[in-house]
Amino acid sequence: MAKLCEGRVCLVTGAGRGIGREHALMLAEHGAKVVVNDLGGDRRGDGGEDDGPAHQVVAEIVEAGGEAVADGGNVADFAEAKSMVDLAIESYGRLDVVINNAGILRDRMLVNMTEAEWDAVIAVHLKGTFGPAHHAAQYWRERSKAGEEVDARIINTTSPSGIYGNVGQTNYGAAKAGIAAFTVIAAKELARYGVTANAIAPAALTRMTEDLGMGQASEEDKAQMSPHWIAPLVTWLASEESRGVTGRVFDITGRAMSVSEGWHRGPTVDPTDDPTRVGPLVEEIVAAARPNADMSGRDEQV
Repeated sequence: MAKLCEGRVCLVTGAGRGIGREHALMLAEHGAKVVVNDLGGDRRGDGGEDDGPAHQVVAEIVEAGGEAVADGGNVADFAEAKSMVDLAIESYGRLDVVINNAGILRDRMLVNMTEAEWDAVIAVHLKGTFGPAHHAAQYWRERSKAGEEVDARIINTTSPSGIYGNVGQTNYGAAKAGIAAFTVIAAKELARYGVTANAIAPAALTRMTEDLGMGQASEEDKAQMSPHWIAPLVTWLASEESRGVTGRVFDITGRAMSVSEGWHRGPTVDPTDDPTRVGPLVEEIVAAARPNADMSGRDEQV
């Protein structure tokens, strides 16, 4: 089997379980040296500082003949995000790929959501994407300015909840939508340094989703929703083969892989300075517009 990531050094956050674990294992199988980050908390982010899951994944990789090191840092802590980037460089002499996968859920309807539930989700997802990406981007910029050839990757994790919308997840969806926009902008900014930025919007059956209806799926559906299906796309995006792809969001499950198309300007009319005339104009353009997508990414039926 050809190894897509031979010699590349990859940092994967939230890699102790679920989708992140599959990323780490497949990257190592394809020759990558992996920094396995996981704080060890539950899906709400509580009870952290158990780095057991990260060490377990490292043990699996090493037993299979690969190279990996564990990191128990909190991605939402800016200094700890730098430490995990530094760990990769100190351990393996370089860093080529950052995969921002760590996440938590604090689902609640908007009218019941607490400030703490909002802040926790925004911190882990949005700041937890910014921190590792920022510190890695600084490292790559320094290498590029020093005349070195850089061929690096940022791979972020958004969600159908963020790019399509899901009831009960204003915090999670807002963070994930922000990550999608972050990815598009980072791709524009970092291209000059030899860095690509892409994102995936995965749907898989993990401990994060098992009680959101997905846990009641049939055995066939569960097989199709295994997190194992997400890792091949991420492994390819981490490889040198993907250098021509940047600024894209990929919708990926065990059923389908697609590229998600972002916001585009839709039906348009001439504006008016008279607010009494706005109503008919809005009715016209809304009637002509494509409906918002449902959670499958298809036109919502209204």
